[in-house]
Amino acid sequence: NYFNMEFLVAVATDDGKKIVERHFGDAQYYDVYRIAKQEIVFVERIENTTEAERQHADPVKAKGITQLLKQKGVQVLVSKNFGPNILRIKTKFVCVRIQKEQVEEIVQEIQNHLETIYYEWLLEDKRNFLKL
Repeated sequence: NYFNMEFLVAVATDDGKKIVERHFGDAQYYDVYRIAKQEIVFVERIENTTEAERQHADPVKAKGITQLLKQKGVQVLVSKNFGPNILRIKTKFVCVRIQKEQVEEIVQEIQNHLETIYYEWLLEDKRNFLKL
């Protein structure tokens, strides 16, 4: 049921205040928030411990980030930009491209669009990325 829906959302950041300009996979950290219709709660900061890309669109990098975030239960990824690996990860997460800068505004925007994210989540392997 959408009204009880909550998502674990990972925001790509280097400092916890602003979203990174680079690709999602190049962020230093992923700040994870539990976002529901009624509340936004900071859960944890996950350090991006994956190896640097050995090649553009490195499948090893995509797999590393997927494992890192899936083991924490993350369902939604938020960044200004995603690289070509978005094609590998969009079946496992809802990927949201957003143009806002401040993490505080971004989590609010995600909360405002929970219904859209919920319906995208239901599409599973037919998911596309969302642009807010």
